Amino acid sequence: MPSEFGEFKNSFGNKCAANRPVYIVKPEAGCQGRGIFLTNTHEDLNPEDHYVAQKYIKNPLLIDGLKFDCRLYVMVLSIDPLRVYLFQEGLARFSTDQYKVPNKKNMNNHYMHLTNYAINCRNKGKFVFNRGLEDADTGHKRTFTSVLQHIEENFEDGDAKVDQMMHKIEQLIIKTMCTV
Repeated sequence: MPSEFGEFKNSFGNKCAANRPVYIVKPEAGCQGRGIFLTNTHEDLNPEDHYVAQKYIKNPLLIDGLKFDCRLYVMVLSIDPLRVYLFQEGLARFSTDQYKVPNKKNMNNHYMHLTNYAINCRNKGKFVFNRGLEDADTGHKRTFTSVLQHIEENFEDGDAKVDQMMHKIEQLIIKTMCTV
């Protein structure tokens, strides 16, 4: 935005508030969670300001009742020929409040809906620091492999699901590199 503000505004249509899509809105040059907010109306945004808006996933995969995101690390060794490496380990960042579908009452609860470390580490009494690799599967900052292990152990055909997910991630990385 702002070049796509009209399209953003139209995405809400004439729906009542409960049926409108929810977006996570981030300021263009923000970092560490500053300025991020959830909205289900275009009226919360100044059409002249620069934002990145992404549709909020209302039914996310949860671990321990918490939302999380994963960060994976890719190294591009060469362009011609294209040689890309995906580091085997990554990072999973967890929210600190139990997830509930966003509504008027909880939409401003950043500890529930956002996974930024800089935000959640301030949730005193709830944020759990990990002390080392021996507890990498607990707390609010975990290893990516602990997430994969959780999926393998807690979902039917977990091994196959992890293999399928990793294949899709690898394909996404390749397609992104080809696009660039």
